[in-house]
Parts: sequence; structure tokens; C-alpha cells
Amino acid sequence: MPTRADKTERLDVKRIDLSDPSYYINRELSWIAFNHRVLEEAEDPANPLLERLKFLAIFSSNLDEFFMIRVAGLKEQLDAGVVNLAVDEMSAAEQLQLIRERLVPLIAKQSTLLRELLPQLAEAGIVIHEYAKLNSRDRAALEEYFYQTVFPLLTPLAIDSGHPFPQVLNRSLNILFTIQNVDEPDERRAAVLQLPQVLSRFVPLKRKSGHHFVLMEEVIQAHSDALFPGLRVVESYNFRVSRDADIAIAEDEASDLLTEMEEQVRQRRWGAAVRLELDERSPEHLRELLMTLLDLSNEDVYAVSGPRNISDFMGLTGLDVRQLRYPSFSTRILPRFSAEVTNPAALFAAIRQQDIVVHHPFDSFSNHVVKFAFAAAEDPAVLAIKVTLYRAGRKSPVVDALIKAAQNGKQVTAFVELKARFDEENNIQWARELEKAGVHVVYGIMGLKTHAKMMMVVRKDEDRIRTYVHLSTGNYNQSTARLYTDIGYFTAREDFGLDAINLFNFLTGYSQCKTWRQFAIAPITLSDALLMLIRRETESHTPENPGEIVAKLNALVDDKIIRALYRASQKGVKIKLLVRGVCCLRPGVPGVSENIEVRSIVGRFLEHSRIMYFKNGGDEEVYLSSADWMPRNLYRRVEVMFPIPEPSAKTQIKHFLSVYWGDTAKSRILLPDGRYEKLADRMKSKNKQLFSSQQHFLNELRLQSKGAATGGASVDDLQALLFSRSLFAEEQASAQNGTAHPVSA
Repeated sequence: MPTRADKTERLDVKRIDLSDPSYYINRELSWIAFNHRVLEEAEDPANPLLERLKFLAIFSSNLDEFFMIRVAGLKEQLDAGVVNLAVDEMSAAEQLQLIRERLVPLIAKQSTLLRELLPQLAEAGIVIHEYAKLNSRDRAALEEYFYQTVFPLLTPLAIDSGHPFPQVLNRSLNILFTIQNVDEPDERRAAVLQLPQVLSRFVPLKRKSGHHFVLMEEVIQAHSDALFPGLRVVESYNFRVSRDADIAIAEDEASDLLTEMEEQVRQRRWGAAVRLELDERSPEHLRELLMTLLDLSNEDVYAVSGPRNISDFMGLTGLDVRQLRYPSFSTRILPRFSAEVTNPAALFAAIRQQDIVVHHPFDSFSNHVVKFAFAAAEDPAVLAIKVTLYRAGRKSPVVDALIKAAQNGKQVTAFVELKARFDEENNIQWARELEKAGVHVVYGIMGLKTHAKMMMVVRKDEDRIRTYVHLSTGNYNQSTARLYTDIGYFTAREDFGLDAINLFNFLTGYSQCKTWRQFAIAPITLSDALLMLIRRETESHTPENPGEIVAKLNALVDDKIIRALYRASQKGVKIKLLVRGVCCLRPGVPGVSENIEVRSIVGRFLEHSRIMYFKNGGDEEVYLSSADWMPRNLYRRVEVMFPIPEPSAKTQIKHFLSVYWGDTAKSRILLPDGRYEKLADRMKSKNKQLFSSQQHFLNELRLQSKGAATGGASVDDLQALLFSRSLFAEEQASAQNGTAHPVSA
């Protein structure tokens, strides 16, 4: 029987206003915290040197997109006088102020890390030389290179009353010169020069061993007198401008969406300036000059020490210096997709026999997804192929398979999302090539982005026409499939096939399907489906049979979902969230979210899979999805969430969740105040060895590969894997004794 105290507590919970802004973390600040975690990977000496440099470049690239999209949007709100507040009730002005406060120390830290990494890279044979310290032989070689290759490409532009300030390209690296006439030393002029983007920023130097470079900007500055003959260069400093790069299209007014997108992509280079990165040594008069010319304020200027545009350093991470990179690995090929399965009919028979789960990058993308696409293209029994393409990449074997299928006379439909941010140019190119090959290309749905990842193959089997479906949490992109963790699902289930048919009809025509057998579709049913699943878990929870929700996502922003999770936590449901990036839910708040724990894994691979688990009173349900729990995914995109009905597949995916939750090496815990704490720091204080989920999956690969090659793994190898599993089991046991309640694998 409940006590009076129990009743009082329940009444207090009911009085809590879950819309209170103090229960939410600001989205922009949460994103900055995520990029901080990326920077921590660059700082981690356990990572190989070139991988640390890669994380620095990713931090820089992420920050560019943040300014071009998120900060640009806030500045537009501020300029337009928009008073709409975020869920945490911060205004645009307040957010912009806090963004700067949080970013200034991180940008300084990035510069410090680069200064620390460059000498270590030099010791390992990758040297970025300072031009001023080069010997006469190197200088003579660079002078020849400058005049023969660089000089013809340079266009210095004067800045005066007759020469307005040029529209420097978005994210380009530029040099601002101050020059004077020798006869008029008191009169100084300014000129700007954009570095040629057709040449590498890293100019190679000849050496007997190692990799030696000097930065292009230093070569140009050393020969700047050639740009201004008869004048003297007084000083020169590098700067960089970030511009508003969001694309807004009036789709109802665009007669040709493809042509309109091409024009908008071109215009992106000239959007309004939102950030100026400037050499910290630049004098105040040059800083003020650029601010005036770009219509920026002091708050938009970020003084940087060392090289700007650190994302360019990503080019160095491809150097073949294996000891400075993560060890290579061979991906797994499932038996039903093995090299021996050369007959497409056998591949389709294998999918009919049982649903198949693939876990990228550990399971090969080429030997599963690409093989499936080419099997469909070459199999005479296949009648039609339909696919959604969001980010296919610059080179796409999946697109090659679609072209081959069309050439083989099959009916092929490709839904190419032209509005995939920063992949518009690739997608425009693929759309044109597919159309030339005879593929029916659909460009988009008005007002929505299509983010679902699905391929449907219609085949005339011996007994009847059957639909085969591949669904995924990630894109049909061979490059990112090697770098991102994603899950794909192959099935020939009739209900999945019917839903796939209806979804493609929705994408390409005027279908208004109301009944979906297995799929939950955004923006039609997905939000309601998620809220229903959370509500069901809340209502079925009892002390004897406690409820449990586990979700792995890229982002959690939607306030309706967050409030539903808060209500579930108040009831006592144990909720474990693996949210890689932005998380606006505030865990650990008494009376609101003390039963919710949030972790983020940032490591070698970008965690990209979206997995949902609901205990459902013991009748467990597992779902995969292309969607994160964000308003844009739930209400402004076409997305798919689908259940995993196959018992063995469900067990596999539960195992993935368990391993990820057991990570103590690369996992951070979100604290109630919005900060993240490394779980490794807690473990070290207990003298416990760390467990890496991604390394665990790689260890499984290595042992399976050795076992296949030798007939069995070595004792040492087996002990290593068993040790990692025992660590995971220990972590599970400790979690069970605490607040966390892990999924059973």
C-alpha cells in the first residue's frame, strides 16, 4: 500500500512543469560541447599522430559548417527582429554571445594543439617548414616554382575608391597586403589576394626521405614584391571569411529544380559574411578595415595564431605513413554474400531464407550493399529497382549498378535528394548521369528533404513476383561506409515490401497511404509512433517488471520526445541514451530525469547508426531508423523507422547496443549542467582497464579472420577477446548494481 510520502511525491511530480526552460540544454551550446569532444580526440596521445591531425581538421570543418548554417541563421533572426525563443528560452542575441564565449578558448586550444603536433610530426618524417628558415637551395627551387606555376594564377586586387572590396570566396584563404609608393612613404594602400584553389596548399620540398612541405601562403608572401612592381610591401597577413551558406529555394516558383539548385550552389559562395578569422598579429587598423568592408562587428572576429583553414591539413592525413595512422583492418563478408555466391539467384534466395543484418564498417559495404545492387542489375529475373540517394559521394558503385541495370533494360527509379546540404553538386552530377543512362530520376518532394535510405528490388521468382528491400541507417556512400558505423537490413518480407512500394509511390507521385504495415514514416507517422512507444513503456512499467528504453542516436532535440522521456523517467522507467552529438535533454534532474543517463561515444569511427530498444513488458522490440529525434527529421524530412522482427537479427542488434553501452574508453557522460565527463576518468580512478566498443568489434573481425585462415585463433588472441568481453561483463554487472539497467545481449 502506498504511503503518504509516496502520494506526496507523486503529487509533486505532477506539479512539475516539464516545459520549464531550465530542463533543456541549448542546442547550439550542446553542439559546441560535441565539437569539444572531437577536439579532445585530437588531444589524446593514445591516438596516432595523423589521426590526431585528422580530428583537428574535422573540428575546423565542423566549425565552418556551424558558422555557415547555425550562426548565420541566428544572425538573420537578430537582423530581422525575430523574437522566437529556443526551447531553453534564450534569444538569438544571448545565444550568439554564449557561442562566442564558448568558442574562443576552444579555437585557442586548437591552435595550441597544432603547434604541439607539428614538431611531433616532423620527428616522424612529416615536416612543415617555415620559409624563413629554408636554405638557399630550397629558396631557389621555390622561386622557380613560384614564377612558373603560381605567379600566373595570382590576381592581386586593389582596395580604394576606384576598386571596391572584392567578394572573397566563402572559406577561401586570403592575404591582405599593405603597400606603399617608395616616393610617397606616408601614403599606404591595401590590396587583397586569394590563394589559388587549383593548387595544393602544401608545396613539396625535395628530400631523400620523409615528406617535406612549405605552406603556399608563405611562398607567395616571400615573393610578394613581384605582385606589386615599383611598390614596397609593408606588411601582409592572412585572413579567412565564412559566409551564410544555407540554401533557401522557393520550390513552388522553381520551374526547374535541378537548374535552380545549380544556381543556388553557385550563389552560396557570396552569402553575407558571418565570421572573420584573422592573424592575431594583424594591427588594429587592418582589423577595422576588414570589419568595415565585410560589415562585421568585433564579436564576429576571431584572432588566430598559426595557420588558418586547418581543415586543409586533412590532405596530409592520407600520406602513406602507416605507423602514424590507425591499423588497417579487413572487413567481414557474411557467408551468404561470400565470393562463392556468384549467382544472383543464390543471393536473393539467401535473403528469402532469413533477414540479414550488416554492421558497417565492420561488415563490408562493397560485398553486401554494392553486391546486392549489382546482383539486381545483372539478374535477368529482376524487373525493377528503386532507390533513394541522399549522399552518394563523388564516386559511387551503387550509381554504377543503377546505370548498368538501366542499360540491361530494367525499370530503374532513383530518388536523388538535390537539397542534401553540401552534397548538392555531387547529387546534381549523379542526377544528370543517371538520366543520360535511362534511369527515371525524381528530384525531391516540395517542402521536404528525403533522408530515408532504402533500395527496393522487384524480382520474378519461381513462385511469384517478390519485393526485396534493403534499409539502412546510413547513406549509399562507399567512402563514408568505411568511416561511419551504420546498420543495414536485407529482407524479403511481404509486409516490408508493400510498405516500400507505398513509400516510393509517396515520393514519386500523389500517394496518400494511411496504413503502414511495418514502417513509421516522417513526417506522416514517425513522431506519433515514437511517442506511442515511449508512452506504452511508461504505462506498462511496474516495480516488479520495470520498463526500459535504450536509444542510440546522433542527436536529440525534439521537445515533445524529451518531455515524453521525462514522464517515463518520472514513472521509474530506466532510460539509457547514446547520443553522439547534440542533446537538449538534461539528465539527472531530481523529480524529472534522475532515471535517464546520456552518453556520447566519439572515436575512430563516426557513430551514425540509429537504434531503439523498448522492453515492452518483456516482449522486447528493436527498431532501426534513418532519423534522429530532431524537429527537422520528424517534421521536415521523409524518414523511415522499422522494426526488427527476425529473432536472430534482434539478438544481434541488442548485442551491438550492449557493447556500445559498455564502452569506457571513448564514452563521455552528460552531466546535469550540460558538461561532459570522460567515463575513462572514472574508470582510471578505480584502476580498471578501459573497454572500447569500436576496438571490440575490430577484435572480433581480426579473430574471425584468423580463425578462417588458420582453422582457429591463437590462444593469445582468444584470451585478448575474452578479456575484453569479461571487462564488458564487469561493466554490465556494476551498472546493474547502480542506476543503469543494461540490455541483455
